[in-house]
Amino acid sequence: MATIKSTYSGNLRTTAQHLASGNSIITDAPVDNNGKGEAFSPTDLVSAALGSCMMTIMGIVANRSNIDIEGMEIEITKIMSAEPRRIGEIILNFTMPAGKTYSDKEKSMLENAAHTCPVALSLHPDIKQTVNFQY
Repeated sequence: MATIKSTYSGNLRTTAQHLASGNSIITDAPVDNNGKGEAFSPTDLVSAALGSCMMTIMGIVANRSNIDIEGMEIEITKIMSAEPRRIGEIILNFTMPAGKTYSDKEKSMLENAAHTCPVALSLHPDIKQTVNFQY
């Protein structure tokens, strides 16, 4: 059974609907690739998916181990490569919540969770994943 139904709306725009929830997202081609850049591009979504997946798996580990990561933030930078045009690198800068301290063991558990999330493991190895943590 399908999970997502997408429709091409013309002018380099798509709409993807999550069938179970009915939620939708719109994509536009980026300005540097003939688009309007009015929404996430498909490669932006790949980068966002990587960050969200890392945070989610970190959350699962944190919940299981009673580690408070609520308020954790991430800034993501996507770097495109040419010939062929593709994602060359995704830089993920995590900022852990202010005023909270983590043991070396907790840091190791959280960082391992991020690096082993399903999206991280699914991306082609030629896409460099640079992950930084600020505690």
